[in-house]
Amino acid sequence: MGVSAASMVRGPGEVMAMIIDVTKAIFTSRFQGREFIEQAWFITSVTMMPTILVSIPFGAVISLQVGNLTGQLGAQSFAGATAVLAVVREAAPIAAALIIAGAAGSAICSDMGARKIREEIDAMEVLGIDPIARLVVPRVLATVFVSVMINGLVITAGILGGYFFTVIIAGGSAGAFLSSFTALATLPDLYIAMIKAAMFGYLAAIVGAYKGLKAGGGPSGVGRAVNEAVILAFMVLFALNSIITAIYFQVVPQSGV
Repeated sequence: MGVSAASMVRGPGEVMAMIIDVTKAIFTSRFQGREFIEQAWFITSVTMMPTILVSIPFGAVISLQVGNLTGQLGAQSFAGATAVLAVVREAAPIAAALIIAGAAGSAICSDMGARKIREEIDAMEVLGIDPIARLVVPRVLATVFVSVMINGLVITAGILGGYFFTVIIAGGSAGAFLSSFTALATLPDLYIAMIKAAMFGYLAAIVGAYKGLKAGGGPSGVGRAVNEAVILAFMVLFALNSIITAIYFQVVPQSGV
């Protein structure tokens, strides 16, 4: 029981220490431009197709549900505004979080875990090379960059999907859909969505790198580390999303109809 309790305290503390180390290394170490480009391309390659496959159903489901609700309330003219609001505020950042944590985070964890069990990390430390600055920081920055791009892609696809299902499938008014964009959704909603996506990518990459660097016990240990990284990243990102949303509603005044 004592070991379990100690590990429960030690784990979050080590993750927080790694967040501090990575943040410090971003501003104090030399920027690894080539590694950043390679990792950004790699993360894009593993997340682009899931993003496309997820974003269209997200927009479709939200538009159908919102269209049905606004129809029951007699507010069909606000179907576009509510659909855009739901996609921009919550659906897009959550989709980005799921994709980044599930695809990018697991890829980073497996890469770092493989390097760990091959003793590449130990060799770098013996040579005086900081693995955080050399390997983790470029992956974190690349994940942040791709996460913001994914968020923008999901927002775009969600809005287009909403337009298609609301106007073409459900027979709504195109003018009402377009004119209601600014009725409820505002630029701060877009800003907070991008901030959420950047923070989600930042934490997902650090969690994946942390679990990978702690992997041991051969390939099976790397597999366990990947599973733990994905689960932990999901928990952290959903908790962070709730906190950011609560703070945003308290700080930014919401628009009325």
